[in-house]
Amino acid sequence: MSAQSDGSQKGSFTIDVLIPAIDKDMGTLPLVIDSLRRYVQHRIGTIYIISPQSDGIRRLCASKSCTFVDEKTVLPITKKQIRYGTARWDRSGWLYQQLLKMNGDKISKASFFLVIDADTILIRPHVFRKDGKTIFYYRSWSQPEYFRTYRKLMGVKAPSPKSFVTHYMLFEKARLSRLKQVIEARHGKPWYNAIIQNINRKKQFGFSEYETYANYLYSMQPSRMILRKSLNKALHSRASSLSQKQLGTFAKSHRSLSFHQRKVYQIAKNQQHSAK
Repeated sequence: MSAQSDGSQKGSFTIDVLIPAIDKDMGTLPLVIDSLRRYVQHRIGTIYIISPQSDGIRRLCASKSCTFVDEKTVLPITKKQIRYGTARWDRSGWLYQQLLKMNGDKISKASFFLVIDADTILIRPHVFRKDGKTIFYYRSWSQPEYFRTYRKLMGVKAPSPKSFVTHYMLFEKARLSRLKQVIEARHGKPWYNAIIQNINRKKQFGFSEYETYANYLYSMQPSRMILRKSLNKALHSRASSLSQKQLGTFAKSHRSLSFHQRKVYQIAKNQQHSAK
């Protein structure tokens, strides 16, 4: 698919990119960065890699002309303060990464920034803004707890008929900032504490930054959103093992590939919920 056939206008405006990552993401992170520069049909300003201190990730940032951000500088809390888990599982780091993304408006210099998971590679051209509207990629299933937490946070039911958990999303700084102000005003505490305290800690998938932000926008001005099918494919092979021919075959029917941990992905699928 050519860039033109996907409605792109590369260079029409500038976005930054945020990628939270840890050392275990090093197998996919270089490919994620390369795919962004190849397939995002907008001018990219700065790619920020948000990570714990890591020599390997720092070297990668230097080699790929990205900016390293120590995750401890992004929020006034650390992962150790979250404590989201049981004797059998610990999702504190998973939740912490979502909160890091939600404070991306404090990092990005551009008015819009793209967040993408460190295990997801774009394989076709992507447009995120068109005719003054933001393009959101969606899927048909989600986790019921995401919507329960949204209702606790916002006081209303999540309005979108789709799920926005598609591993990447374009955020508008001003609107993200407003969302956090709404949460703080309603709960009388910092937005990140409100999120942490409203999660059902007995459930492994208790909050989604993507569902929360996109449903907030959908509740305000759905006409400013363009929805497109995500066409994401989850794989459990090594990203580096795929040939260009295999990538080309996947690209005929998918927009992106996500290289999930098999155990966590299976738990998610077992708990999946058809979003309504």
